[in-house]
Amino acid sequence: MKHFARMATAVAAFSVAVAAIAETYPSRPITIVVPFAAGSATDALTRVIGKRLSERLNQPIVVENRAGANAQVGAQYVAQAKPDGYTLLMATNTSHAANSSLYAKLRYDPVNDFSPIARVAQCPFALAVNLDVPAKTVKEFIEYAKANPGRLSYATPNSTSQVASETFRTMANLNITGIPYKSSPQAMIDLMRGDVQMYIADVSSGMSMFKAGKVRVLGMTTSEAFAQLPGVPPISETLPGFNLTSWHGLLGPAKLPADVVRKLSAEVSSVLAEAEVQTAIAQINYKPWPTQSPEEFGNFIREQIVYWNGLVKRANIKPEGEQ
Repeated sequence: MKHFARMATAVAAFSVAVAAIAETYPSRPITIVVPFAAGSATDALTRVIGKRLSERLNQPIVVENRAGANAQVGAQYVAQAKPDGYTLLMATNTSHAANSSLYAKLRYDPVNDFSPIARVAQCPFALAVNLDVPAKTVKEFIEYAKANPGRLSYATPNSTSQVASETFRTMANLNITGIPYKSSPQAMIDLMRGDVQMYIADVSSGMSMFKAGKVRVLGMTTSEAFAQLPGVPPISETLPGFNLTSWHGLLGPAKLPADVVRKLSAEVSSVLAEAEVQTAIAQINYKPWPTQSPEEFGNFIREQIVYWNGLVKRANIKPEGEQ
């Protein structure tokens, strides 16, 4: 009986401590880790959300870029952080869906090592080519690539670009070579210089170059056209069934106190509902895509792992590190 009494006392004390944490949270700056380089689409989105979230929580929010290993570096860092709500991750379909199939041994468990908080937004990708490539349409690019087998290359700075490019290559039956990059900005620079001829880029980081005519945009990865790029058709008009988009959401380490998760989720939802934030997100070529609850976001992540696994298999991509 004394043993059970001690256990009951410990549980009660823990509950009081958790409640106290939630009541005073946050009491110091919060860090949101971006698993990609500064200047990337994820970085831009995080800074928009972080600015308003900071104002609502009355605490500074620091955006910390920890790029590397296709988002594994940043994700692993947060997975190993103290679950107190002061170290969060702006996750994407790269870190929490595609990587599960792209790596034989992932540095973290995308489900069990994290506490889902809220999905935030989605961002389409666009197929762009160097201006020296004569193709003006997706169909013409496919024909050009087939006429020059083994002579063209494409940039892949993240898993969305990699899976989209490999899916495109497989569906079109092309002999083109993927070149891995550490960041989206560098991939775009090399596309403009002609070091690579094709790059399926996120429209957020690539839009300025698209509109300036530094590269030529041929098609969208989504099944629908994108308002900010009028006249650019979906790739699916040439390759039926082609459909990929990128999503972003906020996570914390596993075992984050439930009250802290609820508070952050509610605040993110409120931020995304603000007209000014929606305008700011649209200006970086994102679309708000909130979830109703942390549980819904968690279910979404599990569904996306299955979905991207199918994409990776259909693209015949061999997991890195597989024997």
